[in-house]
Amino acid sequence: MKFILFVLLFITIAVFYALFENVFVLFRRHENLGGNVKILHISDCHRSNKPWRNRRIISAAKAENPDFIFITGDYVSRTETDFSAAETLLRDLCLVAPVYMCMGNHEQSFLNDNLGEFFEAVDRTDAKMLVNCGEYAEVKGRKFYICGLMQNYTTYKKDGGYKNLDGFTLSEMQNFLGECPCENTLLLAHNPLFGQIYADWGADFTFSGHIHGGVVRLFGKGILSPERRLFPQYSKGIYDISGKKLLVSAGIGKLRMFNPPEVIIYRI
Repeated sequence: MKFILFVLLFITIAVFYALFENVFVLFRRHENLGGNVKILHISDCHRSNKPWRNRRIISAAKAENPDFIFITGDYVSRTETDFSAAETLLRDLCLVAPVYMCMGNHEQSFLNDNLGEFFEAVDRTDAKMLVNCGEYAEVKGRKFYICGLMQNYTTYKKDGGYKNLDGFTLSEMQNFLGECPCENTLLLAHNPLFGQIYADWGADFTFSGHIHGGVVRLFGKGILSPERRLFPQYSKGIYDISGKKLLVSAGIGKLRMFNPPEVIIYRI
């Protein structure tokens, strides 16, 4: 009887903690990588574009006063049809700093005409959606090349499942984005699992999401990737790959445990 009561108590505490973490928390993670340019990184909002949560994101952005804001995919979920809140958030973020975005797997798999409507919503703001392209930007006397990658959807899901997914090669990377410029290159790439390819291509800093921090984190390790793989190699944090940096956000949306929704502020 005591054991049953203990289990019920544990489940109750876990449920309340999960509710608190998923609804009420938006953690600001600060990472100093040794520079004077400040970048606010947002990823994987999914269906979390709610006015009450968006106000927290805007509040964080205003308080941090970044030079750039990067949104690395899955800004909305594939089943969404109303983009008004997402559009409002983008418009408000653009008042804080230049906003750059890349596509995630959810944007790639929109149903019916929703992709067109989503692009129209983005176009009504000053945010820049980078689809296998890039542009130069200067701030604080430094020049950057900011680019966004959209891989084939079959690297995420294939034939309706997660078996035998396609890989991604340096040659494909070059076909999508050409040769990496010699300038400081900032790459927005939703999927961090190809971090070695991004480093081999030459991206100095790659900003990613997708893994949701591994959903549940235990002892600093993410447990599960969206591809139903255990212990994904890159789930959350800063990874040094061949002298380049892969910067992975745990994101904001989707259920999680011991893994609070976050925005990250980098100094590079």
